[in-house]
Amino acid sequence: MGVLNVTPDSFSDGGKYDQPEIAIEHALALELAGADLLDIGGESTRPGSEDISASQELDRILPVLEGLRGRLKIPVSVDTRRSTVAELALRADAEIINDVSGLRNDPRIAEVAAKYGAPLILMHMRGEPRTMQRGPFARDVLKDVAQGLRDSVAKARRAGVAKSQIILDPGIGFGKSYSQNYELLQKLPQLAALGYPLLVGTSRKGFLGATLAGDGQPAAPEDRIWGTAAAVTASILGGAHIVRVHDVAEMVQVARIADCVAHPGLRIR
Repeated sequence: MGVLNVTPDSFSDGGKYDQPEIAIEHALALELAGADLLDIGGESTRPGSEDISASQELDRILPVLEGLRGRLKIPVSVDTRRSTVAELALRADAEIINDVSGLRNDPRIAEVAAKYGAPLILMHMRGEPRTMQRGPFARDVLKDVAQGLRDSVAKARRAGVAKSQIILDPGIGFGKSYSQNYELLQKLPQLAALGYPLLVGTSRKGFLGATLAGDGQPAAPEDRIWGTAAAVTASILGGAHIVRVHDVAEMVQVARIADCVAHPGLRIR
């Protein structure tokens, strides 16, 4: 899953693709690089980010979706916490809803997913983007994430979302300490046991920058590609079905090799 942030303030690439023409060009480049899915977000949910209005979010993503209509062959996911945005994005040819709040922000997203038969990604977030990295963090992160995801699934199912539509995301970096992110990667098979496909997003995230720090400073997002490659490999070997990444061409190679390790039948003889 290739990342396209049409925002001025995302942690890694904020401001790079906040003009529709540039965003459309980048989306097509991500597809050409090998992305199987495209995830478009109009609101930054980085640590410390502030909320924006639904109209601001729509002003950012709708021109991009309209510009991609008939040109992009891969499915588009809309990364949003608002049901109004999700519904209008689906009408504009998005096919998947990616809710980083796991239905806590706006439970009506589940109704929209049920209405359109759209796949629904439910992510675990402890707290809110503005304050989530200030703690307190969960004492038992696996238990916290598993229970939070079960609660999100229950809400979705009550709203009529089919089990086959649901994908789960443990929310790496969203209200977890750096060490807890690694613990979740180690214990992904236990989250896979919940019975739903897993999406994992580690690309360029802060815990990687902290691990790769030099001279007391975290590695810059653009210098975390090899760390991302290691985390993507760990995710796939742990059972992730989808990995959400910025550097698509490089991570396509990583995913192919990791898939051959995880599934020997895929090996090229």
